[in-house]
Amino acid sequence: MPLLFLPLLLAAQEPIRLEYACPPADIERFGLTCSEDEPCEVFLELAAADAVGSTIFAAGNLHTVNTTLYGVLLASGDDGKSWTEPNLRIPAAALDQIQFVDFQHGWVSGVTLDPLARDPFFLETADGGKTWRRRPVFGETRYGSIQQFWFESAKSGALIFEKQQGSAWFYESYATTNGGDTWTIQEAGSKNPSLSKAPAKEDTAWRVRADAASKTNRIERRNAGGRWDTLASFAVRAGACQ
Repeated sequence: MPLLFLPLLLAAQEPIRLEYACPPADIERFGLTCSEDEPCEVFLELAAADAVGSTIFAAGNLHTVNTTLYGVLLASGDDGKSWTEPNLRIPAAALDQIQFVDFQHGWVSGVTLDPLARDPFFLETADGGKTWRRRPVFGETRYGSIQQFWFESAKSGALIFEKQQGSAWFYESYATTNGGDTWTIQEAGSKNPSLSKAPAKEDTAWRVRADAASKTNRIERRNAGGRWDTLASFAVRAGACQ
């Protein structure tokens, strides 16, 4: 996929607002019931952030109270001062984890939500995030999502797939030796497995934090002293459908 030249989001004033115009086609596509008297508020939810070289990436989704609209990928090459969207927004999907193993290879996990979680997939890049392509985990429809994934190298990785049946949760662990072209099941059951080689969340260098007081999603980086510095904040409210 060629590089997408999407509108630049400038962080001249806090917070940054990711605009969503809510075209009539989207109201029909997502079955929204909105009006001037009862508009459908649209919100941005960021789930993860990571960096490769000097480029920061953030992933999340646009949604109403009841409907997930688009999975969103954001990128900044100037330490969070300005942002672009290097990939088209993905309808009825959410993006939620990011990992780069080197300066070229990276993955963003996602899932289709309409409204149940199904057909998990990855956005993957082999050129440092300039271009991305979508690749499904399974060859057929599966209900559930990627709970966690981790790549040790450009070829070797693992993931945990979770699904709900009634009130019970079930888990399947998979491994790949070809960068995610195919996945081989390792184990399955009601016990939640772990990815032994994945770092603990408290050891990560990047995080996204929802700040209720300012109604923003904050992208933060851990500094040398172990504290978190805010590099950018995005307004939770992105627009409204009428």
